[in-house]
Amino acid sequence: MGKIIIAGAGGFIGGHLTKELTVLGNQIRAVDIKPLNKWYQINPKAENLVLDLREKENCYNAVNGFDEVFNLAADMGGMGFIETHKAACMLSVLINTHLLMAARDKGIKRYFYASSACVYNGEKQSDPNNQGLKESDAYPALAEDGYGWEKLFSERMCRHFREDHELRTRVARFHNVYGPYGTYDGGREKAPAAICRKIIEAKLFDKKEIVIWGDGHQTRSFMYIDDCIKGILDIMNSDIEEPINLGSSEMVSINQLVDYVEEIASHKLKRKYDLNAPKGVRGRNSDNTLIRKYLHWEPSISLKTGLKKTYDWIEQQVIASKENDNRKIIFNE
Repeated sequence: MGKIIIAGAGGFIGGHLTKELTVLGNQIRAVDIKPLNKWYQINPKAENLVLDLREKENCYNAVNGFDEVFNLAADMGGMGFIETHKAACMLSVLINTHLLMAARDKGIKRYFYASSACVYNGEKQSDPNNQGLKESDAYPALAEDGYGWEKLFSERMCRHFREDHELRTRVARFHNVYGPYGTYDGGREKAPAAICRKIIEAKLFDKKEIVIWGDGHQTRSFMYIDDCIKGILDIMNSDIEEPINLGSSEMVSINQLVDYVEEIASHKLKRKYDLNAPKGVRGRNSDNTLIRKYLHWEPSISLKTGLKKTYDWIEQQVIASKENDNRKIIFNE
């Protein structure tokens, strides 16, 4: 048990991590820039603070009196967001910089940084049949413009604070995390949630077509949130000093992802491909050789199983939203 700060606790992964660490008996200070009514999950057992961690003073106030930091805070979303908000994504560097400074000066014992597969060299992701990105594939550097460069720079910051100030830093490169209690609409959602929502809406509103960004042949691997949380905690408590992949090696095309969700929904749709939409790299997959070697870690939840859990949760949200809209119409009349 410990006294732990979770930065970005109002977000998708941060909310699940707050829940797990609270269940384990830790004292949690949960911090996010969003108003509390915009947090994905609020844990009543945590100390919940609304702070802008881009501001240096707020970082010092947040970590004061605590032992460990999990930094998951960032202005980010799916490809539709990060390709059109590059400056906003870059400004997240202030969060990690100021948190590292505060951690150094306030005696933090351990520091976890959530990085991303977007740090990887884009030239190594031009083939849909990607055999898996090894940790060394981040160099020579050619990261995703904006968001990926911020993550790669922040990884280096963690390394140098460890080397120069003996701050125990750990870095995980997340590969497409999905699951319940995450963004599923509004422009920041990622592919699994977006496809679930589109097919749910098509089924509810009797639509015959789904719009897919790109040609559908681009490939990804997707990690369910429960596996992600276990991986975060395993890495934080390990002796692994270099950045390490945290993802699934179960690669699928976007077309296959749509197939899986259509099967869950029992609803087939005509596919329309938007070749002008943001679509990212052609092929991205996680090589889990190192994390298997160090931690014997592999995802335990298959994509189909995780998608079913995610689909069911999003369906509940969409139906509830539809019912609320209907009540507003009746009230207005």
